[in-house]
Amino acid sequence: MSEPVISMKNVNFNYENKTALKNINFEIRQGAFMGLIGPNGGGKTTLIKLILGLFKPQKGSIELFNVPIGKFKNWDKIGFVSQKANTFNQGFPATVEEVVSMGLTSKVGYLKFFTKQHKQKIRDAIKQVGMSEYLNENIGDLSGGQQQRIFIARALVSDPELLILDEPTVGVDTENVQKFYELLHQLNAQRNITLLLVTHDTGTMTHHATDIVCLNKTMHFHGNTAEFTALSDSDLSDFYGHTLNLVSHDH
Repeated sequence: MSEPVISMKNVNFNYENKTALKNINFEIRQGAFMGLIGPNGGGKTTLIKLILGLFKPQKGSIELFNVPIGKFKNWDKIGFVSQKANTFNQGFPATVEEVVSMGLTSKVGYLKFFTKQHKQKIRDAIKQVGMSEYLNENIGDLSGGQQQRIFIARALVSDPELLILDEPTVGVDTENVQKFYELLHQLNAQRNITLLLVTHDTGTMTHHATDIVCLNKTMHFHGNTAEFTALSDSDLSDFYGHTLNLVSHDH
């Protein structure tokens, strides 16, 4: 059996007197493609911040690659892609190559020059997401789907073993959303990168993810995709706290 990449045991987190997460127990094993779903305000972003070490659990423990998070130092093993469409400055004056090179800053340093090997890694990451022809294009001139591919390349350039994506398809058109999921599937299948994807797109996700977690302050479901798709609409509505139908997209 593969090793756990993330392990949480009895994790609690509150904002002042408001419960954000309660008694969270789950793990992600190497090579999994996990979809993290749940209603707005259900604690998904808080969970991600705990995994990234931005918050500390008020109760319970977290391990990354079998190391307690307080002692974990190898953050290059973890790549992160955020909701770019909501935060990215479209006027930012940088080429695709320059944006991707930012993913090596922690290894190379801010004031040091990139070697030929570094530059090749940057080009290889851009090639892997199918964007080589845009190498010298300004990032702001690309479509939302193309920009998200570049931000994945920026995360990939440091060779992460775990890639966390927080609702990365927000603002991306339907056609490019499907291409985006196909890219993630390839990264998972071909490079064995462990993926944790926060999404509201339960239908499309079930065609690509291997595992599903449904979070609404507590862990309502944690299992494989087949078990998730076997759930009734009533089950999902109970998890979310309101009516929800699982829509399956066939492609």
